[in-house]
Amino acid sequence: MAAEDISDAAARRLALALVENCVRNSQLEDLHAGTTPGTEVGDFSDVKVVTPFGDIPWNQLSRISDAEMKALMIDIVNKVYTFLTHLEDVVVLRDSARWNRPEHDPALLAFANRRAASRGAEGERKD
Repeated sequence: MAAEDISDAAARRLALALVENCVRNSQLEDLHAGTTPGTEVGDFSDVKVVTPFGDIPWNQLSRISDAEMKALMIDIVNKVYTFLTHLEDVVVLRDSARWNRPEHDPALLAFANRRAASRGAEGERKD
């Protein structure tokens, strides 16, 4: 799909609906549930997790296990697949209607621009 095939407003709406339905409302909610520690200094450098094997500074702690990450990615991929195959019925904004307006991610946009330029150069060479 070319960038000009979808309006910017439609792309923003699609991004919000996709993330709300496929990422926010996924197993990520389960991982987000629970107690979040407080910090007096603001950067959590004063927080640690006490384990039988020693203390782990909060800023160095992995907050998601490999198994949880795998389950999360499977859940998100399945939700995105379902979302993409049923667009007309799922592009609805609920809570995401109040979220910040989507903006281009600089790194992903740069990657997309490089790929587009590469496709353009390949097309020029074939002619």
